[in-house]
Amino acid sequence: MKITQALTDKFSIGLSMLCAIHCMLLPLLLVALPSLGALQLDNEAFHIWMLIAVIPTSIYALTLGCKKHQRYRLITWGVSGLTLMILAVTLGHEVIGDSGEKLLTLFGATFVVIAHIGNFRRCQQHKSCSN
Repeated sequence: MKITQALTDKFSIGLSMLCAIHCMLLPLLLVALPSLGALQLDNEAFHIWMLIAVIPTSIYALTLGCKKHQRYRLITWGVSGLTLMILAVTLGHEVIGDSGEKLLTLFGATFVVIAHIGNFRRCQQHKSCSN
């Protein structure tokens, strides 16, 4: 498996998990530790920067891996997840509400993680991924 492909899979998994954790735990942390409010972590810019990091790394890792192991449904999972995350940012809580935004983000992040875990495992098992 190429080291860059493995690293980008792991990086995308980490970013997607960070998105999900941010989405679920931030309200609780802001209540428990009010000083975190000064960090502006609930700002929409955070979501945009996360997408800017997740989109290219996901596309790179998934296309590189799928070219080798030919499991293109993983790209479908990844693109579906990215689409849901983009919709969450684009529609925002003004259109779909806080719950809708959280659900889209969580489902999107979950789909991206599933795609990258599958890609990583397929590449570890497939002979042609080791070049």
